Formats: sequence, structure tokens, C-alpha cells
Amino acid sequence: QVQLVESGGGLVQAGGSLRLSCAASGGTFSTYHMGWFRQAPGKEREFVARINLSGLSTSYADSVKGRFTISRGNARNTVYLQMNSLKPEDTAVYYCAADLRAVEVTGYGVDYWGKGTLVTVSS
Repeated sequence: QVQLVESGGGLVQAGGSLRLSCAASGGTFSTYHMGWFRQAPGKEREFVARINLSGLSTSYADSVKGRFTISRGNARNTVYLQMNSLKPEDTAVYYCAADLRAVEVTGYGVDYWGKGTLVTVSS
């Protein structure tokens, strides 16, 4: 059983930056594809970014492309989400996801989810 614990959320002004971390335990981290999703109040969960096993292949939602960067440190069992130029519409609970197969952008079939970390961007 894999446990995922997100951290790094908080309150930031528009234009600011935050770095989210997701620490994994209970499994072999290097065998899991990883991703980030978010859910804003009153909205459905949406895909943010994903990264493959080696970290060499990444993809992003159009809404965050050029502003967010996903990376992973297999030695530290951690995946990161660097968020720059934050906008009020980025306000959401951000969830980490782990999957033995590629993380689907729909989030369908993800093996493990974290409990989330709240990011609030003020205007």
C-alpha cells in the first residue's frame, strides 16, 4: 500500500510562486508514474501535470503550461510541482497521484491518491 503526503500549499498573492511536494512511502517509488490534479471549490477534479518513471517525459494541462513544472526525485521518493506566476484561478486543493501505468489525464484508474494540500491565490 502506497501512502502519498502532499505539502507546500498555502496562501500566496497573484504572481507569486509555490512549490508543492508529494512524499511517497510503502512502495517502490521509481516504479510509479506520478501526477498532480486539482479541485477548485464547486468544480470537478482536473488534471494538472504528469511525469513518467524516469522523469524525462512530462505533460501539462494547457491552463498551467509554461507556468508549472513537475519533477521527481526518485532517491527521495518525492514528486514536486513548481508553480510560478500564480493566478487566482489556480486556487484549489492539489492532489498527488501514483499509478503503475501512465497517469490518465482523466484520473481514471489511478492506483493511489494523496489527501491534498490547499493552494489559495489572492488577487
